[in-house]
This record gives sequence, C-alpha cells and structure tokens, in this order.
Amino acid sequence: MPRVLIVDDEESIRGALRQVFEYEDYEVVTAEDGPEALEFYESFRPHVTFLDVKMSGLDGLEVLSRIRDLDANACVVMISGHGTIDTAVEATHKGAFDFLEKPLDTGRLLVTLRNGLELRGLSESVQLLRSEVGSRHEIVGESQIIRDVLERIDRVAPTDARVLITGENGTGKELVARALHHSSSRRDGPFIAVNCAAIPSELIESELFGHMKGSFTGAVADHAGKFEQAHDGTLFLDEVGDMSLDAQAKVLRVLEEGVLTRVGGSKAITVDVRVFAATNKELSKEIAEGRFREDFYYRLNVVPIVVPPLRERREDVPPLIRHFVSKAVGSNHGPPKTIEDGAMARLEALDWPGNVRELRNTVERLLILSPGEAVRAEDVDALVSGTASGDVFGTALLNVEGFSEFKENAELAYIEHKLRANDWNVSETARRIGMPRSNLYKKIEKYGLSREE
Repeated sequence: MPRVLIVDDEESIRGALRQVFEYEDYEVVTAEDGPEALEFYESFRPHVTFLDVKMSGLDGLEVLSRIRDLDANACVVMISGHGTIDTAVEATHKGAFDFLEKPLDTGRLLVTLRNGLELRGLSESVQLLRSEVGSRHEIVGESQIIRDVLERIDRVAPTDARVLITGENGTGKELVARALHHSSSRRDGPFIAVNCAAIPSELIESELFGHMKGSFTGAVADHAGKFEQAHDGTLFLDEVGDMSLDAQAKVLRVLEEGVLTRVGGSKAITVDVRVFAATNKELSKEIAEGRFREDFYYRLNVVPIVVPPLRERREDVPPLIRHFVSKAVGSNHGPPKTIEDGAMARLEALDWPGNVRELRNTVERLLILSPGEAVRAEDVDALVSGTASGDVFGTALLNVEGFSEFKENAELAYIEHKLRANDWNVSETARRIGMPRSNLYKKIEKYGLSREE
C-alpha cells in the first residue's frame, strides 16, 4: 500500500488530507512540525510527503533540505497558504516535486499524488515490478466466454494494433490491458494507466501532453505528460468515454501523427506509444448524442475486446473465489480459511452487479469476519447483502420506526453499496451517482464509513 506523510501545523489541514488519502486507500501518517516529520520519515519511509512551507521552529524549506539529505529520491510536495513565485522557485531548487497553494483542491491533490507515486515507481527494481504485476494481474476463469477473451488477447498482443476494451464496471478491463501489454513486444517498456474520469477537465491536457514551466498557475517546472512517459511502451486510457471532445481531438492528432506539443510549449515531440482504451459506456450512443467523436472511435477500435459481466459466467465464480482466498492467505490476511460448499453455492447464485471487483471484496470480508475456520452458508447470509436466502438487510430497513431514520439508513446503505461496487474509489463513485466529490466525503464522514481491511 502506498505510504503518505502529511506535515502541517494546522490540525484541520492534517485531518482533511488524511481523510482524502485514506478514502483512496493510502496509508497515512501525520506530523505537526519539522522535528516530528524528520523522525517519522526515517521510520515510515513514505513514498510521497506533503509538507507545509510555513511552520513554527523548522520551516518547510529547511525540513525539505533535511529530508533530501536522508533520502536523495524523496518525493516532496510543498503546500502553502502564502505561496509566492520566489518560494516555489526555492522549493524547486531544493528538490521539491511540486508546489500547491491553499486552499487545496481535492482533484489536484490526487493527481499530484499519483504523479509522485509514478515518479517513485521509476526507481524501483524492474524485475520486482514485473513479478508484482504478474501476480496481481492474472485473468482467472474456466468458462468458454473467458477463454474466448484470452484467445483474442493472445492473438492481438504481439501486434501493434490499438484495442478498445468494453465492459461493465469491475469486470477487469485494466486486467485485460495489462495482459495485452505483458504479452507484447513492448513488455519491457512502461505501462502508463490514465483514468480519464478521475482527472478534472481543465487538467486533462496537462496530464496527457505535459506542460512547460509557467504555462499556468502552479506549473513551477516542466512536466512530461502520460504520452511521453509511455514512450516505447503502452498508454491505457481508462474510462475514455468521459474524455471531453476537445481532448479527444488532440489525442486523435497524436494517434494520427505520433507528435505532441506540451501545454505552453512550441516544440513538437515525437512519441512511439501503443494505446489501449476502455469504457463501460456504449460509445455508439455517445457518438449519436454528440458526446464522442466518430473518427476518434474508429482510431481506437481497431480490435474490440468485450469483457463479460460475472453474471454471464457464473461457472467462473468458484475458481475466482479460490484464487482470492489463496491471495489473501499469501498476503497474511488472517489465518487460512476454506469456503464450504454451501457458502460457495450461495455466492455463485448472486448477480454481482460490481462484478469481479465486488466478489473479491466480498471474499476478503468473509475471510476476516467469519468466526470459524471455514466460511459457511450462514456466514454468507449474515455478511453479504442480497444473498439467495433473502433480502435480510431490506427487511431490517423497512422495520425502522421514523421516516427520517429510514431516509438516513437508506442513504447509508446506498452510499456504502456504491463505494464497494467501485472498490472504494471515491472519485469514481461520486461521478457515477451524480454527487459532488466534496459532498460524498461529507457523507462518508457523517456515517463513519471506512473500507473493510
């Protein structure tokens, strides 16, 4: 799990940042001053540090210098409520990765964190990354429909053709993209994934094409975009159906010409990138309604791969469950447990609207919360809503006394269900349910929701 250190003398800022990052499934430690930050840095070894500039005692710039002495590869993002160009320049000279001004925008925070983690990833062992990717991105299944998907992967991977991967949320579209990459001639090059739905529209060009220093507020250094980072490798455009028409036109030009220009720049940069795209939207409908470019669609859809929902391949549920159980045991996820036949039958009978992702989370929950040495049918009934034995949770909801209590319980159930279905990705959940992300964070805090560990 990626580790994040937050250093700020304002408790409210520390708490707000902790909440944002923990809900995105990062491990977070906070420090209220420079000495505490340096102490935590040595023991915690964060992947990314968010460091306030103005603090009593040791100020942020001095702490930055000392962190860089401890770790030459440290990725430190400076944050300030009194940002000036001079301060930003000095921080950059001292080795800061980025500089953000308060009040902090959640979208910008998450984009900056992701970029920082990618930077740290470049210094890791290539062989280690290969082994981790190989173990995390196995496609499991015995059904004919999943065999057909695997056969198409084997046939198209050695070529340089673009692939459009479609399927419902949680079916494993990125899994397919990674399998294509690791079976291709570009396997030794980078695999760069971009969630087009998670990046604010005003930042998508900067993220994809990069930017030059001074091209917009906060651009304190030149930045290579995802296309450049994926040079000689693969770029995976996830949720491409959410990309704006303007961004589609610019990506189309890069696909046609293999040339891009950074935001604020004038130099043409040549890139050699294979592109895979994925979406859960029906792009033909998006084209008819004017939200997706037809020429862009045909550039992406050279070879289509449809990833089936889990309800259409129920025979794959048992092997998937066995796979997730073995992974949980290998990750020290509690004492080893087995899944009894009755429990397996209960799980196989469900529709799994969140698909493989929901199944994985459910298996982990059962392994953690089931009291015995084996998961039984009654454990499934008690711990999984919507089981074949009846809608137990729905009955409990209808039995509350007051209407206001019913509304609160219903809202809680709905939000928790949607978070689980989207693997606790708050940005994606907010987008899908049509709620501002800040409002969703408030609801999560109100109900005390947290991801099951």
